[in-house]
Amino acid sequence: VQLQASGGGWVQAGGSLTLSCSVSGSTISSYVMGWFRQPPEKEREFVAGISWSGTVTWYSDLVKGRFTISTDKARNLVNLQMNTLKPEDTAVYYCAADTSRRVGVLAGSDYDYWGQGTQVTVSS
Repeated sequence: VQLQASGGGWVQAGGSLTLSCSVSGSTISSYVMGWFRQPPEKEREFVAGISWSGTVTWYSDLVKGRFTISTDKARNLVNLQMNTLKPEDTAVYYCAADTSRRVGVLAGSDYDYWGQGTQVTVSS
């Protein structure tokens, strides 16, 4: 299974970006999918997760109401729509897959596959 994140870039505060995670080698319906981020000089943190069915989502309190995770099963993609971006959202963003399909998983250690990161920079 390979995951590839894309869509990062530079944006001004208040702007929007959409990240995509392309999954190859398997179908996203086999996994719980998550997005994580690592801000500069900080630990990696959970951002958002979505169930294998795509019907249950959960978010970090830091992004709730601003970010939306979704799946595109036809294209085997997991998207992260990020609105009202803040400078503190600046980070390398990673997508990940959990083969156990446990809903509500927050810990990075519970995810089995990871994509390479994509940089998001939000300027004030």
